[in-house]
Amino acid sequence: MASYASSAADLGYADWAEATRNFLEDPANADGNVVMWSWCGQADDYIGQTMIDHYLGPMSQLETDFPDVMFVYMTGHVEGLGINGSVWLSNEQIRNHCKNNNKILFDFADIESYDPDGNYYGDKNVTDSCSWYNDTHNGNWALDWQVTHTENVDWYDCVCAHSYALNGNLKAYAIWWLWAKLVGWSPTVSEGIAFAPIISVIAASIVVMVLIRYKGRNR
Repeated sequence: MASYASSAADLGYADWAEATRNFLEDPANADGNVVMWSWCGQADDYIGQTMIDHYLGPMSQLETDFPDVMFVYMTGHVEGLGINGSVWLSNEQIRNHCKNNNKILFDFADIESYDPDGNYYGDKNVTDSCSWYNDTHNGNWALDWQVTHTENVDWYDCVCAHSYALNGNLKAYAIWWLWAKLVGWSPTVSEGIAFAPIISVIAASIVVMVLIRYKGRNR
């Protein structure tokens, strides 16, 4: 696995697709076969045609030009704007594109919207820190869950940018699941049950560009 830094630090930069192309065309990177870029709060700057022009269209073109590379799409993190906010609309466009075109999606916003028990906070103005509020209540689903569960058994302390350990744990579990599936892992029934709380909320720790190196690419 390699993290790639370029003039485009994340998907908010105009030249992210060009940076991807330059990386993949470099013979030194011939074994890179999975690419994922993250947003850094700019997903809601793009909606409708601007999302197509900036992200969905260039991703589709990269998929066409590099058929031996798996391109992982990603939603933007939640920002406390609820299900009628601009981030939700942008993320829904990304989700629908992936569903309708059989793409690989790492749904970052989704994992920030559920606690491990499956309680949903996306309609409660949840933020990437896991804080939420509605007309009558407020809280932080990650902290509330941590204090009622056992550290080093139910959750593990770690650094999670802008958020809390439980959020980072769930993102780590989910990215492990995604990478394993991409290399062909088929979970048993018991393994599926063990991972059931996170199967539907695929997300990742914030990264710029990740390449998984396991077989390389055909040239």
